[in-house]
Amino acid sequence: MTEHKSTRVLSAASEERQPLLNNPITRAYESQLLAISLEEQHTLSPGKIEQKEHSVNKSDQMTEAADAQVRRLKDLLIRAKVYISLPAIKSNSRLTRELRLRIKELSRAIGDAAKDTDLPKSAFEKLKAMEQSLEKGKQIQDNCGASIKRLRAMLHSTEDQLRVHKKKTTFLAQLTAKTLPKGLHCLPLRLTTEYYTLNSSQQNFLDEDKLEDPRLYHYALFSDNILAAAVVVNSTISHVKHPSKHVFHIVTDRLNYAAMRMWFLRNSPGKVTIQVQNIEEFTWLNSSYSPVLKQLGSPSIRDYYFRAHRSNSVSNLKYRNPKYLSILNHLRFYLPEIFPKLNKVLFLDDDVVVQKDLSDLWSLDLKGNVNGAVETCGESFHRFDRYLNFSHPLISKNFDPYACGWAYGMNIFDLAEWRRQNITGVYHRWQKLNHDRQLWKLGTLPSGLITFWKRIHPLNRSWHVLGLGYNPNVNQREIERAAVIHYNGNLKPWLEIGIPKYRNYWAKYVDYDSVYLRDCNINP
Repeated sequence: MTEHKSTRVLSAASEERQPLLNNPITRAYESQLLAISLEEQHTLSPGKIEQKEHSVNKSDQMTEAADAQVRRLKDLLIRAKVYISLPAIKSNSRLTRELRLRIKELSRAIGDAAKDTDLPKSAFEKLKAMEQSLEKGKQIQDNCGASIKRLRAMLHSTEDQLRVHKKKTTFLAQLTAKTLPKGLHCLPLRLTTEYYTLNSSQQNFLDEDKLEDPRLYHYALFSDNILAAAVVVNSTISHVKHPSKHVFHIVTDRLNYAAMRMWFLRNSPGKVTIQVQNIEEFTWLNSSYSPVLKQLGSPSIRDYYFRAHRSNSVSNLKYRNPKYLSILNHLRFYLPEIFPKLNKVLFLDDDVVVQKDLSDLWSLDLKGNVNGAVETCGESFHRFDRYLNFSHPLISKNFDPYACGWAYGMNIFDLAEWRRQNITGVYHRWQKLNHDRQLWKLGTLPSGLITFWKRIHPLNRSWHVLGLGYNPNVNQREIERAAVIHYNGNLKPWLEIGIPKYRNYWAKYVDYDSVYLRDCNINP
């Protein structure tokens, strides 16, 4: 009896882990989905929780009934593998051969079956034959202790294999997310080649006199992804009432500068004004002025993010990301320097889609605050203690671990107030204090949480909905009514691993008939 119960435990453990091993990309995000699930449960009332649990239990019962025979067959397989490894059975060559034959037959019968209806008609005969063989083995091996010991060893071995597979899964997910598709490699090459065939007069945009007019609606977009930037611009202007009053300031790197300019020269967004700048032309942005630029160029930082010995830790894989070493990612902290004559600017990440007119944000009263943002109090992973090291006295003394975080990606900034409060100086001071990465480790959100502490004006949640790059269960109604949807996470819509049901929100703003996209084989 004890022996049978132990095999049941092992079978259940094996069954729970099998989807993880079979799907190495999507299961890398199970921890994020678990956090979301727990948060949903936390927000439900007791009555709803009870109703939800009843529904889940009922679903489990139906699933169990549908695959009862499959589970029984798999249990018998495990028992047979345990028996065949025991000394008393090994000494009986006839029974050993018989069990090996039964294992082979039963494995073929089960195949890829997930429910009883998937099983062949011969499965019941194989089951009976296996039970008879196991009964013979039971008569020879009556020492339950040996069986339990062997089961325990198998369980530990399975758990070790699970850890190895989980680490590989995480690595593959990170690699897939950071590997640019072939078409997106082709696109900037194709555009750059054509850009340098133009004469100097053809390389300029129109309406450059609008670039510093504070009465207009100005957007800041920092990106090295041409297609993503095009979607942000296209989706934004498709909803504005007066396109001629809107100005997009796009900053990219030297490698993509010519290509980005060529794209918007050839795909002019109507009356909207476009500016494309090369970050390397910002001569004021140097290591003498910017602590983060000095740190990003240091050998210790590069060692921290990229040295091979760091890959031994699964948790460190998320740090091994080129975006953390890109100054484009930190440029959002220098908006007043980039736009010295503007009073307000709307910052947009390149993985967002705009679904409504955003013009009202410029007239919003931020009540003396610098940053208008959607708070993420409902999402526990965006509270301060998720990103900052509260075991450090500098952090614990100055900040609240349970403070509500907020979302980067769609932010209205009051640049006049920014200058008055010297926010860039605050950012620099904390960056210097974090030179050894003891206060926080990665990304720009921790820097933002600290820099704009108590300087956030909360926006209505409908302005900005997050999670389309990792959460397959974002509320559909929230998506439909959102002004901006954000594909934050690894599952970007331009990648094959993007979540399919969210892809069309992004893809409908891509001009797949463009000659450049056709030449680079970029298709829906």
